[in-house]
Amino acid sequence: MKRIEISIAPEAVGQRLDLVLRNNVSQISRAVLQRAISSGHCLMDGRVERRPDAKVRLGQRIVAEIPETGTDLTPEYGALDVLWHDDHLLVCNKPAGLTVHPCPSCPDNTLVQRLLARFPSLADMEGMRPGIVHRLDKDTSGLLTVALDKNTRLALAGAFSGRLVHKEYLALVSGFPAEEGECRAPVGRHPAVKVRMAVVPEEKGGRTAHTSWRRLWSTPDRHVSLLAVRIYTGRTHQIRVHMAHSGHPLLGDALYASKNVRAAAPRQMLHAWQLAFAHPMTGEALHFSYPPPEDMQKTALNAYRRMERVVVVGNPGSGKTALLAHFACKGFAVFSADGVTAKLYAPGGEVVQWITRRFGGRMLTPDGAVDKTALFEVLCAEPDLYRELEALVHPSVRQALEDFWRERERAGDSLALAEVPLYLECGWGKFFTPVPLLVGVHCSLSARLCRLATRGWTEAKAAALEARQWPQERKMAACDLVVDNGGSEDALGNLAEDMFERIARRIEERLCLEREKLEALW
Repeated sequence: MKRIEISIAPEAVGQRLDLVLRNNVSQISRAVLQRAISSGHCLMDGRVERRPDAKVRLGQRIVAEIPETGTDLTPEYGALDVLWHDDHLLVCNKPAGLTVHPCPSCPDNTLVQRLLARFPSLADMEGMRPGIVHRLDKDTSGLLTVALDKNTRLALAGAFSGRLVHKEYLALVSGFPAEEGECRAPVGRHPAVKVRMAVVPEEKGGRTAHTSWRRLWSTPDRHVSLLAVRIYTGRTHQIRVHMAHSGHPLLGDALYASKNVRAAAPRQMLHAWQLAFAHPMTGEALHFSYPPPEDMQKTALNAYRRMERVVVVGNPGSGKTALLAHFACKGFAVFSADGVTAKLYAPGGEVVQWITRRFGGRMLTPDGAVDKTALFEVLCAEPDLYRELEALVHPSVRQALEDFWRERERAGDSLALAEVPLYLECGWGKFFTPVPLLVGVHCSLSARLCRLATRGWTEAKAAALEARQWPQERKMAACDLVVDNGGSEDALGNLAEDMFERIARRIEERLCLEREKLEALW
């Protein structure tokens, strides 16, 4: 039996009995102390106290007899990634999926049992978690320090409780948090769900908790961000609770994230990245850093690898529509700005209503659609009227394009293409996130005029529409990829195949660059 005698000092008044004992004999687990109290091995001012949560009073004398527990743990051989050790302590990288120490739900195959196989001296410490001074959740990976003797364990426990240990994590979270932020909401046991923690007011049992973060990286659409998260207190599930409370739960978090966020990763995306403290015996400053495992990097890149948006531009007669037709035949979703505009010009469309208000029915066809030839003549003569029409049509087309992107992303498409002749002229590049890949279709003016003539365009109409667009060379210079469509219709199919391969290569190149950017962060 281990005898403990304590006289309650002012700073301990009002605390729980088991907590007071734990603070005075940190080498014994709180669970062991609670069992000893409940078994009648504790006296408060000479009277047996069996309630671990009994509150202590000033000057009260506590005497407890704690049975020697030792450790009944059996060493187990398994993978063990020890980064550094000496005679007093070690630092290891715990893989996700491995529980730190035995518990009723996981009595075997824990980190502690693997450590016992390599460091037998741990068996000299009592309890079911010898040497453990801090923990990581089962599905959290990363750095963990373990004491190899009792004195080191006491010293490290004091350093952790005194907040002298620097702990920083990498977390993949949902959304786009502020570049820097913090959360100081108290954390306690969830009032209704035993396995969960929650933000709980201190007057209802919540304990002080402090978490801060820096945003390191995010996907172009701002749906996922990588944070460096520092904790100043060590509450159970602290980061997970605080990030969810802040509106940015961890990807893959089964307890604190919504269904969609849970499904975005195979586990909670949390990795103990950096650990720094003074060696408790030598005073040497120790600093350790370890990159996240492959599943975390893969999850980040999968979030970055969203549907590729492609906008095809080109001057009249360049072959944009024919090029997209090849992709449509292969099953890819395509969007036509001209097609949306045609609906606006059809009976009952917004342009028909506008025409009717301005001119009555004299510029409508017998079926109630816009007479485009008549309208074109008026627009050529009245530039202000043309701008008024654009102010009506362009917002509708832009909204239809945004709806198209979202619909195809929800459907899980890998690639969707849109033909938008005036995309550059309208300055739409700033409206879409992520920014689409811009493909230009190039063709000589003489060839384009020939093609337009076969469709019944007059030279005057072709020249008028050409004048409202950027010069072809300027437009092509603004594109990410350029397709030269100066050949025959038969050659266009090969151009479409080449364009697809170039887009695929570009996607992979961007992913490689993004991987390099991520790896450079750690």
